[in-house]
Amino acid sequence: MKRPDWYTSGQGHIWLPYTQMRTARPALPVVAASGTRLTLADGRELVDGISSWWSTVHGYRHPHIEEALRGQLEVLPHVMLGGLAHEQAYVLAERLAKLLPGNLNHVFFSDSGSVAVEVAMKMAAQFWLNQGQRRVKFLCFRGGYHGDTFATMSVCDPDEGMHSLFKGALLEQVVVDLPRNAADEAALGEVLDRHRGDLAGIIVEPLVQGAGGMVFHDPFTLQALRRLADAHDLLLIFDEIFVGLGRLGEAMFACEIADVQPDIVTLSKALTGGTLPLAATIASARIYDGFLSDDPMSALMHGPTYMGNAMGCAAANASLDLFEREPRLEQARAIGKQLETLLAPARYLPGVRDVRVRGAIGVIQLDGPAPADRLSAACIKRGVWLRPFRDVLYTTPPLVTGEDEIVRIGNAMVDAVRELSAENRA
Repeated sequence: MKRPDWYTSGQGHIWLPYTQMRTARPALPVVAASGTRLTLADGRELVDGISSWWSTVHGYRHPHIEEALRGQLEVLPHVMLGGLAHEQAYVLAERLAKLLPGNLNHVFFSDSGSVAVEVAMKMAAQFWLNQGQRRVKFLCFRGGYHGDTFATMSVCDPDEGMHSLFKGALLEQVVVDLPRNAADEAALGEVLDRHRGDLAGIIVEPLVQGAGGMVFHDPFTLQALRRLADAHDLLLIFDEIFVGLGRLGEAMFACEIADVQPDIVTLSKALTGGTLPLAATIASARIYDGFLSDDPMSALMHGPTYMGNAMGCAAANASLDLFEREPRLEQARAIGKQLETLLAPARYLPGVRDVRVRGAIGVIQLDGPAPADRLSAACIKRGVWLRPFRDVLYTTPPLVTGEDEIVRIGNAMVDAVRELSAENRA
């Protein structure tokens, strides 16, 4: 593989994410991206089957987003939101409030998904503190993932997740299985009774647990959590960083699909169409009102330097334009229908535990850990960029991915698993 000078000289200094730097397969040098394609230094093109960690929903270098960024750069690239204001952040806050259901209408910006979840947890805990109640723990779920910072690690799966090394250094939360039927709901109610007075809220990835293994659940689960939260006076947080903004194809947000209004929602990833870091924590009127007081200490004392960055907000406003003008939900549904057909043959391959599709998410789950390097290399050989993890080979393609490219992705996934099965039998 051809490696540019910058790659060779910088390789000894870069520290890559989720990577054992001693043994990892060398990263692929990307020199350009456009639409759904990544161009490598040696001239090869790969279809990006995971949207750069689920973010580039409109594809790379969409001209509408690029135009918005050029225009904003010429006027105001950044100004702090402490005591100052700018148009892009205020417009974006209003648009998000109008898009989300009910009274989810107060938007706090940050610059990453993990921080958005940290802010949500901080909001929930301080909401109760402002009422004289010290309730700082959360109910969370096995298989869940909410980020890599210290607070967010504490609400991820403590045993199976990548954060198990930090046990003892994190706040111990109440971790349970997702309720999937009435009996589960009743049992979870008993758990909440035992922790009455300790819990600030419940945090969940609605309808799909992403980095925990692409695990799907039904709207019943979220409806049960809403009932339980109401019965036990808890706040309900939906982490929509993965599924929000059209990924599931049925609506813009999972909370709409389930017909459940949470108290707090977090968004990031697709918010700017994968162009710049930006995240949002959106709270209901009840939460917001809990911070209104003559006491300065009742204010939410949080403020990332780049929160509401003008460039990021301009990209997000342009991204929302595209959701309004172009048929993204229809495209997500069409991708899902294709993937159902294309991935179906994998069900009959040795070593495959399950095949599932929801919206523009396609998953082949193996019956053991997925050998990431082998599967990824097999897909690269077929012109597709995928990054398996845990026991799954999955795709979350840009919503603009064409039919022929979805065929390439689906066939690459099945062929890669078939090749792996044959190697394991040999």
